[in-house]
Amino acid sequence: MAAPRQSIQEMIPSLPEENIDMLAATSRLQQQATEIRAQHINWQSYMQSQMISVEDFEFIKPLDAADAVTREAILKENRTQCAKTFLNLLGHVSKDQTIQYILIMIDDLLQEDRSRVEIFREYSQKKRESVWGPFLNLLNRPDGFITNMTARIIAKMACWSKELMEKSDLHFYLTWLKDQLKQQNNEYVQSVGRCLQMMLRIDVYRLAFVAVDGISTIISVLRCRVNFQVQYQLVFCLWVLTFNPLLAEKMNKFNVIPILADILSDSVKEKVTRIILAVFRNMIEKPTDSQTSKDHCMAMVSSKVLKQLSILEQRKFDDEDIVADIEFLNERLQASVQDLSSFDEYATEVKSGRLEWSPVHRSAQFWRENAGRLNEKNYELLRILTHLLQNSHEALVLAVAAFDIGEYVRHYPRGKHVIEQLGGKQTVMQLLAHDDPNVRYEALLAVQKLMVHNWEYLGRQLEKEQDNKTQGNKPASGGNAVAAKA
Repeated sequence: MAAPRQSIQEMIPSLPEENIDMLAATSRLQQQATEIRAQHINWQSYMQSQMISVEDFEFIKPLDAADAVTREAILKENRTQCAKTFLNLLGHVSKDQTIQYILIMIDDLLQEDRSRVEIFREYSQKKRESVWGPFLNLLNRPDGFITNMTARIIAKMACWSKELMEKSDLHFYLTWLKDQLKQQNNEYVQSVGRCLQMMLRIDVYRLAFVAVDGISTIISVLRCRVNFQVQYQLVFCLWVLTFNPLLAEKMNKFNVIPILADILSDSVKEKVTRIILAVFRNMIEKPTDSQTSKDHCMAMVSSKVLKQLSILEQRKFDDEDIVADIEFLNERLQASVQDLSSFDEYATEVKSGRLEWSPVHRSAQFWRENAGRLNEKNYELLRILTHLLQNSHEALVLAVAAFDIGEYVRHYPRGKHVIEQLGGKQTVMQLLAHDDPNVRYEALLAVQKLMVHNWEYLGRQLEKEQDNKTQGNKPASGGNAVAAKA
């Protein structure tokens, strides 16, 4: 048996890159921050032009020049002034270059000592103001460095403070992060991913992120060809989400398993492989509903994960978690294959959205025995087939789905009525004009099946005609007449 897993509290700190600074040194934000730190701000000039107060000048100038020990002493004696000065500067200085420098100073203070986030919270409470307002406003600035460094600070304050981020502010912030992920060619996407890696460790934030359609956004980004670092960060986000049993149960409604299976088959980076296997394991272990775990196993089988596991078994890994996860997944998926009925296999394939000419589709026995089961769960599988016919751009998927609709109608007495109610008839008819000849052919057969009144009568007529041909006679009068109706 596979070894038991650690708790998330034990596991997260042990992951590579999680004990170092919040961003990889190669990220765009970090590169710019290094350059900006080397610049010098003339605080004297700001005071003389009355852009900042004497009080703020007398605090910021020595703090800016201090080493770590001196800085700690200054902050210990001037907690309130620290927050006051930084918020005053952010509110009154307009020059981008100076705002960038101020934000780096704040970020460095927090990175040096997490408890310093309370300096800003305590000050805001005394002023009866929101600690988030000044920072959230900066997310509207046009400068990419300012917005992303601000987002980084917000993530630290939201995760390291004793109090959670409030709902409306949280919604605004998570929506901003989600929109940044969707932005084409965003040079700060690693910074955005890192903020989400932090935020989604906290369960309240996980649920809020799902509420702003965050999972769909992550999946849409992973579908595109992104670099392995972004892949790792976003799959890490999915992993921490799956520690919530409810989210682990819902995860594959977003087609997570087929997408991650594709990335796994192409991955050459061990950390990407490790985090995908960890997601798969959680999707089996964490759901409280055993049927959901079983469905996830079957989805993995359908997505050819077993084949990838057999390839991975041949590789040597120093990481014990990878070895344990491969063993666990192999054990569970092999067991699910042994229990898999032909209908389970079919349902898993349909739910994956990746239809192909697997044996069940062409099996008359399968359709005789199982056509009625497509009505289960409020016609779930039929709704998926109809959705695929309406939205898929893959000729193979369209051809197989059209064939399945026809076979359902052929073998289920009220099938024609059900398909009409679900909008499937019109959709199939539209495929008669499809560019692909195989799609047109299967759509034509499906339409013919949808038009026929009485399949039992048609079956008798076809058998009779076949018998006559076998005996060398002409077909009986009316043998080809089939009652049909649009």
